[in-house]
Amino acid sequence: MESYSVLYSASQRTELLARFQRLRLAGRMCDVVLETKGVSFPCHRALLASSSDYFWALFGEAAAERLAPRVRLPALTPVGLDVILDFLYSGWLKVSAETLPEVLEAARYLQVEAAVSICERYMTDELGAGNCCSYANLAERHALPEALEAAQETVAWEMATLLRERRDHLLSLNLPSMMAVLEAEEIPAVKEAELLKLALEWLSENGPLPLLQSNLLLSRLRFGLVAPGDLVPLSHAHTATGTPLIRSQVTRALEYHGAGSAKPIRQSKQSTLRAADRVLLVGGGSNPDCPERQVLAFHLKSRTFATLTSCLPLGLRNHCVCSLGGFLFVVGGELVSEDGGKAVSVEISNQAWRYDPRFECWLQVESMLQRRTKFTCCVSDGAIYAIGGRRAPPHGGAPTTLASVEFYDSEAGSWRRGAPMPGPLYGHASAGLEGNVYVSGGLSDDPGTVPIPGQTQSRREVLCWDRKAKLWRKVAAMSIGRFGHRMASARGYLYALLGMYEAFADIERYDPLADHWTTLRPPLVASFGYGTAATPTGSVLVFGGTKWSDGQQVVLKSVLEYEPKKDQWREICRLPRPLTDTECALLPVPD
Repeated sequence: MESYSVLYSASQRTELLARFQRLRLAGRMCDVVLETKGVSFPCHRALLASSSDYFWALFGEAAAERLAPRVRLPALTPVGLDVILDFLYSGWLKVSAETLPEVLEAARYLQVEAAVSICERYMTDELGAGNCCSYANLAERHALPEALEAAQETVAWEMATLLRERRDHLLSLNLPSMMAVLEAEEIPAVKEAELLKLALEWLSENGPLPLLQSNLLLSRLRFGLVAPGDLVPLSHAHTATGTPLIRSQVTRALEYHGAGSAKPIRQSKQSTLRAADRVLLVGGGSNPDCPERQVLAFHLKSRTFATLTSCLPLGLRNHCVCSLGGFLFVVGGELVSEDGGKAVSVEISNQAWRYDPRFECWLQVESMLQRRTKFTCCVSDGAIYAIGGRRAPPHGGAPTTLASVEFYDSEAGSWRRGAPMPGPLYGHASAGLEGNVYVSGGLSDDPGTVPIPGQTQSRREVLCWDRKAKLWRKVAAMSIGRFGHRMASARGYLYALLGMYEAFADIERYDPLADHWTTLRPPLVASFGYGTAATPTGSVLVFGGTKWSDGQQVVLKSVLEYEPKKDQWREICRLPRPLTDTECALLPVPD
């Protein structure tokens, strides 16, 4: 058998199309004329049939038009048809924002799927506040799923701008897209009351709709995020809000608003903010003796900081913070009174405050049973645990160290005594993991001395409050004793970070299944008094803190990230100002 080679010329197809285009433009050898709106386009029947399923069927053996010299296409515009014909003859699609609807209509009608795909990609790439609504309508009409999803996401993301500048665009949005937007998990800088008003305006503009459709639309609103004063008159605001389904959702929202202290454990999608998680940095400041009341919010994606409009009600240090049910809790610590930027009095506190980011308000909840400072708290199994610490004696004298534990019962709105630790501790750290509470390090001595490098007062021991067994038990100890350190829980592991008086800068990871600690890479800066938070992706963030430099304490602006998979530290950004002794919690907070 004779051997041979098969070689391909990429230029052959391009040249073939170019020759057909020249023939068309010159009007030579054309055997069919396409006509729309009085404009004629001489073409070649064979090329059309080989490039479009529509023309293949139109010029088939059984079709009446297979030999017709002229074919009318009244559904298309001359602009759209001309662009698609140029595409069939050259492979180039000339499209702009103005011609896109006509070109897409022609491409879909003539079943030129390659042109449809290009139009969809063009829409996705060009999305913005000015065209997202019209592109959503166009994508929904022509069944373009990728462009439709991207357009709906853009509408949700640009909602604040659209409400302010292009409300008419929103009111012209198609029903599936409006429902998808109201289902979005994040709509920056827009309150739910504004979305409620928009939905009612949209129904007035596009209604009346069948009750099933209006129910589907309004049920995507989160009535728990609307103030009670705006919910009460809702049943009379529009006929669509008077249906049994919507009335029941409003009733549940009002019940939620009346739940008081139980709100954190009565959460549902109806009361969940349409916002991404932020790390809140509560308390602390450039001077550890004069804590600031401003609360910083760190955006995990953009790595930027913003300041909450509502400040911390008190100046606090050595306090604890945690999040539960989308609320921030700030408990205990030392109340610092200032005069001219200097601390003039310090009082150990048992106060507890709750911040609701939905309505940007602080509420003082029931105080702890004991006043505590240099204690630790964490959330486990829906309860806030306050553990150990120090308290001032009732009649003065040196502070005493506590072994007591108490937990906050949100249902009852009160603090209850828990099982005490085996011994008193302060300067320790804690974290919740898989329903249990872990407590590491700290000091158990009562005297006013503090540990110094090279001595062993700081404890290596780690205790675990076993929720099922209802007892404290010891687990594997850390490799070194730690005091004033932090613990973080991420992806099934515990991380013990640096303390105040450590001779080494090692951090450790605890595996509860193996009951074993592993030494990890030390951070870039050996510091203490920093804030820390574990992110949803499993990394650990360290904010600010204090380090020793030439015998002086220097307050830091760095934000460090530890990536467990790479066992690697890096500085990801800088704080707006030096910050030490801050406490951190992860919480969804609106822009």
